[in-house]
Amino acid sequence: MRNIKRIVNSRYFMVFLWMVIIVAVWEVFAFIVQFTKRTPVNILPHIYGIIESILDTKTINGSETALQMVLINAGATLSRAGIGFLIGTALGFILALLMNLSGTVEKIAFPYLMLIQMIPVLGMAPIVLALTGDIATSRIVIAAILTFYPVAANTLAGFKGVHKEKHELMYSYTASKFQLYTKTLIPACLPAFFTGMKIAAPMAVTASILVDTLQGGVGLGCLLSQSLKGAMTRYVFWQIVVLSAIVGILSFVLIGAIEKRVCPYNQKPKG
Repeated sequence: MRNIKRIVNSRYFMVFLWMVIIVAVWEVFAFIVQFTKRTPVNILPHIYGIIESILDTKTINGSETALQMVLINAGATLSRAGIGFLIGTALGFILALLMNLSGTVEKIAFPYLMLIQMIPVLGMAPIVLALTGDIATSRIVIAAILTFYPVAANTLAGFKGVHKEKHELMYSYTASKFQLYTKTLIPACLPAFFTGMKIAAPMAVTASILVDTLQGGVGLGCLLSQSLKGAMTRYVFWQIVVLSAIVGILSFVLIGAIEKRVCPYNQKPKG
């Protein structure tokens, strides 16, 4: 009985249960769509249909299968999103550090940080493209901008969340400001910093895909747009959706694994 309770209460069981629920709900709606006499591929296909399209070896453009096309375009989109994510993460952390060091910097920078976040991605894309003059560079910049805010805001909140008693304790040991940050503040803000990264990673990928649909060229968004216009099998659309979901989950898990390595003191004790 204890083993059963342990299994039911485990994280892996909950993940499995949620996956079963999602699949069940998906299939119910797929059957509803099918019986409305619309084409299920165009709206909501069955999961087995998506799996069959992934395994299908039939070429679409004479040389590549649907899966090969998706993976090739995914490489272009994810590489741009990854570079933008790393740049945005670094700049976000640096700005949060500067804002915590100086109240003046915080008063000047934070309103603009909020303003940038409020601009829609599709509205931002033409402006960034005009400024950079290069499609690939503009997509990296947009991914960096989308990453920048959640990392900076969460890291700053992490800095602000450190109790003043810890400051006073460090100063009582005649610690310098550099020691205060390296020994106390930065380690204390890391959980918030990683939370910002977990939020930002899927946003960077989503932004890259959306900008691809607007600017064209090589990328998942361009392929997505072609699929919706009927230029290729509609299952390409659903392969992109599934791949994007997997990338989002993997990014969350990867950042969480890095957080456990870097911040072992922040983990809840078992049992």
